[in-house]
Amino acid sequence: MSSDAAQGDQAGDRTGGPARTVRVVLVDDHRMFRTGVQAEIGRTDETGVEVVGEAADVDQAVTVITATRPEVVLLDVHLPGGGGVEVLRRSAPLMADPERPVRFLALSVSDAAEDVIGVIRGGARGYVTKTITGTDLVDAIFRVSDGDAVFSPRLAGFVLDAFASTDAPPVDEDLDRLTQREREVLRLIARGYAYKEIAKQLFISVKTVESHVSAVLRKLQLSNRHELTRWATARRLV
Repeated sequence: MSSDAAQGDQAGDRTGGPARTVRVVLVDDHRMFRTGVQAEIGRTDETGVEVVGEAADVDQAVTVITATRPEVVLLDVHLPGGGGVEVLRRSAPLMADPERPVRFLALSVSDAAEDVIGVIRGGARGYVTKTITGTDLVDAIFRVSDGDAVFSPRLAGFVLDAFASTDAPPVDEDLDRLTQREREVLRLIARGYAYKEIAKQLFISVKTVESHVSAVLRKLQLSNRHELTRWATARRLV
């Protein structure tokens, strides 16, 4: 099928609107970003995308996705409650449903290899950055709903390198020692957040934040948060 024909199938004729509709859930912890995406792609009569739910953290995401069973979930990588990888883990039965599979497209500000590979290993069908245009995002949503894999151009290389051989080494052995929650705390510390701010962001106590920071420092063999920030910056985790 030609690209023009494929676009015709997606968009329908110019007068009749889209030939079909893809139901989408937006998962991102920034409300203003969700509002912007909704405004950009949620004009169903024009785009064929129907936003059927939103979520700001892992628990909300799993609840909304289970309740609405969308074709595609736009998933941020960094979320309170365990991150995008945790949403994927808890949504595995929905992704495996042969009749109505829920497919995931990561939409993140991060272009770090560790983030890209983490969600692809978790089952996401693609990964695009938030610099994507509304038109291209709609196209990516339709492609993912059809079972295709979609990546921003530079990010595809990360995935090809990671899966080039079955015995490919981890992206970063030091980082692999950390739990998902420890990675979240690490990123927020490196971004300059105070312990109280991190606790509020992740819905945990300050004491729990302190425990996670101590664990991160111990596992990475670092002495203080300044060394931790340099370590994270060098790996483009900030």
